[in-house]
Formats: sequence, C-alpha cells, structure tokens
Amino acid sequence: MTFDFAGLLVLLTAVSGIIWAIDAMFFARNRKPSTGGERTEPLIVDYARSLFPVFLIVLILRSFIVEPFRIPSASMMPTLLRGDFILVNKYDYGIRLPVLNTKVFGNGQPKRGDVIVFRYPEDPAVPFIKRVVGVPGDHLQFKDKNLIINGAPIELDLKGIYHSDGVGRRENGSYLMEEQLDQLKHEVLINPLQLSSVEIDRKIPDGHYFVLGDNRDNSRDSRYWGLVPDENLVGRAFYIWMNWSSDGILDLQSWDMDRERIGSAIN
Repeated sequence: MTFDFAGLLVLLTAVSGIIWAIDAMFFARNRKPSTGGERTEPLIVDYARSLFPVFLIVLILRSFIVEPFRIPSASMMPTLLRGDFILVNKYDYGIRLPVLNTKVFGNGQPKRGDVIVFRYPEDPAVPFIKRVVGVPGDHLQFKDKNLIINGAPIELDLKGIYHSDGVGRRENGSYLMEEQLDQLKHEVLINPLQLSSVEIDRKIPDGHYFVLGDNRDNSRDSRYWGLVPDENLVGRAFYIWMNWSSDGILDLQSWDMDRERIGSAIN
C-alpha cells in the first residue's frame, strides 16, 4: 500500500485552517481574558493557528513547484543510483491539483531526453522515473537493443566497461555507452550477455510518451507496459541532492566515488 502524503497534507491544511477560521469568526471575540489581561485560546486552536501556515506553504511548494523523490531501483543507472534523493520540477509540464491530479494550467510538454517522474499507468499510486525517448508524432522502433526514431538510428558510443565499488556492483561488466537524443547526451548501460526479447514498432499518439530506463537491460518501461499518458505526468527530475542506501545507512563505500555526482544536475 502506497502512502498518500499529498492527501494527508491537503487534509492537515484544510483541518487546521477550518479550526482557526471558525475560532476567529465565532469564539475569539467572546473569549474572556486571563488574569494577565490576555485572551487565552484552546490548545487545539493554538496548534491550528501555528501549523496552518506551515502546512499551506509545504503544500504549495510540493504540489506546484518542487517535490522530493527517492530512487528505489537500479533501472536508471548510471544516471541515477538506487537511494538517490532527487528534486522534481512540478511546473514544467503544467500545474496540477494535488490528489486529483487534474491539470489546471498548461505550461509545456516533455521533450525527448527528459528524465520524468510519472504515475505508473498500471498502478497510478506508484511513482516511476524513466527517460522520454518518444514524443507525440514519433515513429519509434526498438530492435536488437537499438533505438530508431523516425527512421534514424540513435547511435551508441562505447565509453568502456561499467564498474562500481558501491551500489552498482550488480551492473559491473555492462557496457557504458553514450547516447544522444536531439541535443542531449547521456549515458546508458547495455548488458552484452543478456538477450533482447522485446521489439517495438509503433507511432506515438497525441498526449502520450514512450519511456525507457537508462539501464536498458534492467528496466521495466514502455517496452513492457506501454505509453505514459499526459495525465500521469508528475514532473521533470532535475537535481540530485543526496544518496542514502536502501538499508537506511549512508553508503560510505561508494561515497568517495559518488560525492562529485551529489548536488549535480540530471542530464
């Protein structure tokens, strides 16, 4: 069961605001002063008055500006590692109401190469993160681990053999490749020992996006469950600010290797 933090935040903001407003309109004026001459208020009203602005500010920031996420898997290696804490821009693809996820203001659309967070189409309560490789109108093909967009093969330049002493140990031995989507260059992992059993040949319809994980042989993405509809978009991942290992302990083994990546932009 996925915890609905957005729903809880909306509830806390609404309840604290209503309590404070009701007290201000109906009870505060008639409240008798204390012996010190000041009007005292019930503890619940004091908490509501103090916490309502905090809840409201956090709700606005998280719903409309930026939201933190934690990477739970290796599907976006080497761009993102398991345990990375990232920030997601919530307004690049339009303003959406919290909980309802209804778009109220259009601001832009994902571009080819963007790393996006979205609600998993098969279970919208679960957030996913992948890279956009196909946008509306594209004719996209995927065959023998090769990506072809509108008839043009996307070249992969070999940079070496991937090796990590930390969270990427399972991916050691994969090829570290550089891929370019439009003007954006980024790295992907290809496992030469794993056969490709998925072939794709489709036109991307309006309002939908084809996404892949950068860890191409260790990612469940649009090759398996289909396209991401526009209404499932959450935002664009743009910043890494920390890495915390899956068992809740700072991964000191990989810290020396990865600390230059922390605090960097996501490409």
